[in-house]
Amino acid sequence: MEKATFAGGCFWCMVTPFEELPGIHGIVSGYMGGSVTNPTYEEVKKGTTGHYEVVQITFDPELFPFEKLLELYWPQTDPTDPDGQFHDRGSQYRTAIFYHNEQQQELALQSKKEVADSGRFDKPIVTEILPAETFYPAEDYHQNYHKKNQKHYKEDREKSGRDEYISEHWEN
Repeated sequence: MEKATFAGGCFWCMVTPFEELPGIHGIVSGYMGGSVTNPTYEEVKKGTTGHYEVVQITFDPELFPFEKLLELYWPQTDPTDPDGQFHDRGSQYRTAIFYHNEQQQELALQSKKEVADSGRFDKPIVTEILPAETFYPAEDYHQNYHKKNQKHYKEDREKSGRDEYISEHWEN
């Protein structure tokens, strides 16, 4: 098993693209990249800890290679926005791929170049490729939030503009 860690704005919205696929053995919402040990959601939400909201995926690379995870990751994001994602604003909602080994780093850099070279965007790709740091799982109520709080999740996602952006920039 390997780990993959992605920041794509609100971690609630980053779970569903990866779940229930063969070779994916777990997805945990959490925080990475900041300066505070064991941060809380309330601390991270303020944008003062330096953490990103992330999902950490446990996967079997033989069944679901890291390249396929990257192919799923990019179309969930606006990789040109340096200040957050959709209606979630602040450094905690920036995009990043946290690599866990040299192969992941190389593949992430290659995929970023492919997105940049695709001509899909008029602005530079600002998604960072960073070494994985300590991962802090988010509080239990954030895990599988889209299943536990379906109504609120659906309302928040609709309000965010994420799906319209994905449709306009990635599905054509």
